[in-house]
Amino acid sequence: MSLPRALNPVATPARPGPGPMPEALLRALDVSIGRRVTGLLAGDYKSTHAGEGSELAQIRPYVPGDDVRRIDWNVTARTQEAHVRVDLAERVLATWLVLDASASMQFGTAERRKADVAEGVAIALGHVATRRGNRLGVVTFGEAAPKTLPARQGRVALLGLLGVLRAEAEQSGAGESSLADALRRTGALARQRALVAVVSDFRGPVDWRRRLLQLAARHEVVAIEVRDPREQELPRMGELWLVDPETGRQLRVNTRSRRLRERFATAAADERRGVAETIRGAGVRHLVLSTEGDWLRDLAGFLRRSIS
Repeated sequence: MSLPRALNPVATPARPGPGPMPEALLRALDVSIGRRVTGLLAGDYKSTHAGEGSELAQIRPYVPGDDVRRIDWNVTARTQEAHVRVDLAERVLATWLVLDASASMQFGTAERRKADVAEGVAIALGHVATRRGNRLGVVTFGEAAPKTLPARQGRVALLGLLGVLRAEAEQSGAGESSLADALRRTGALARQRALVAVVSDFRGPVDWRRRLLQLAARHEVVAIEVRDPREQELPRMGELWLVDPETGRQLRVNTRSRRLRERFATAAADERRGVAETIRGAGVRHLVLSTEGDWLRDLAGFLRRSIS
């Protein structure tokens, strides 16, 4: 899916790529994603216990005390014995969105920034998570003022999410809050079993493994990693200054060197492999999305396979 390009004519080392989306484009994106995600995803969350609902779990013989309104008259007529329907109970599912707003998410050299993809993923998950009265909560990290929104239903939750995304686009500067701290905060807030979706580039120290293990032991957790192609390989463009957006550290490199480009690609692949192994080792499903290509179709396919 192609996101609207932002109105940022001047790229800087701290904010390369097309730049943040203004509020008008963010709201247009909300409408666009809401319509498309409905077509890409079929079905809603299912309960694991029987009760009042709309999806059939089984039909069994009537026993005294059963609600006569649950009698299935077609089966009763065929078997000459009263049978009742037992449906899957509809339930309210809470989804917690853990959203990375750190400086490294501002990077983007393809069709969009990593932050743009993360915003789109957040909106798509918001539309899915608030259907049928289900609730959505938001926890952010990496920015100067991390935010927490309690789990709410429907349009109220979506408007709260859009407010968070708009605030992130207007903020500048990195904060000290980490992914480990965000996972700890989410664990404290999510008191009943929930779906936790972590949207991040998973850059920086891997000091969040223990918190991820603790969260995955109580909840269903999915990790959605956002990457940019230039993070995995250097282009052959002569001498470049590389800047770490998290620390501001700069490094001058000569990209004409094939050996340097190969070493960079190998080190980047090894580092990403280690992150993936840490995520999978915690029993968490893992999806990688890129700043180029149709990320929404990839996300929808992942959700259909992973979330029941």
